[in-house]
Amino acid sequence: FPEMLSNPRLIPVPMTVNVMINQNVTLSCHSDSGSPPVRYTLFKRGQTVSTLNGPDLTPVLFNLTIKSASDVGEYKCKAKNNISSSGKYSNSFNFTLTEPVSKPVLSSPTSQTKKGQHVTLSCLSENGSLPITYRFFKGSQSLSCPMKMQKREAAVIYLFINSSSDLGTYTCKAENSIHNNIKYSNSFNFTLAEERSHSECLIISFGLILSLLIIGLALAIPFFIIPLYKASE
Repeated sequence: FPEMLSNPRLIPVPMTVNVMINQNVTLSCHSDSGSPPVRYTLFKRGQTVSTLNGPDLTPVLFNLTIKSASDVGEYKCKAKNNISSSGKYSNSFNFTLTEPVSKPVLSSPTSQTKKGQHVTLSCLSENGSLPITYRFFKGSQSLSCPMKMQKREAAVIYLFINSSSDLGTYTCKAENSIHNNIKYSNSFNFTLAEERSHSECLIISFGLILSLLIIGLALAIPFFIIPLYKASE
């Protein structure tokens, strides 16, 4: 006897929720029971996207391309056979749009430092789906555990410059939930500010004192030395 259709199931094939712009996706729709043939219609936010005929109860596949953010909206599927007048509707399904991280920028408030000084490095990707995980490196050596940022804000690391070996090349990397999507930053190098030796400081101080004495003597000539000279004539 003719049988009413069961509510169809709408699922992505393969089972994935996260998608990117220009990605091709497939949605499968089918009823587990009911008399074929079955006419399946895919809707996006209530608007018809495509219609396929199924000669039996095997799933039909709707192939789509995610071209913009509007393509990740709510999808539903309707199944209808010769018995049902209105058809049966599936569950709703939504894709989640993900964006690859952009190349992070590694920066510091200062590029010059001294031995015994604390400095900071900041790493930030301006674009990319959150959360974003950052990691800092000096050369190939990792300097930190992964730092997962839930907001669009920079990851920050604090460093202590103890010797000239701490002035090497620093980088950071950023990644999010997109598989094999890792971006590395620009390289950053600190430079050691020149520190004057004790003897250099003494020479500079002596030169400054001598200059002040010469200026003082030059100012004293018109007011003291010349009047005394005239008075003695």
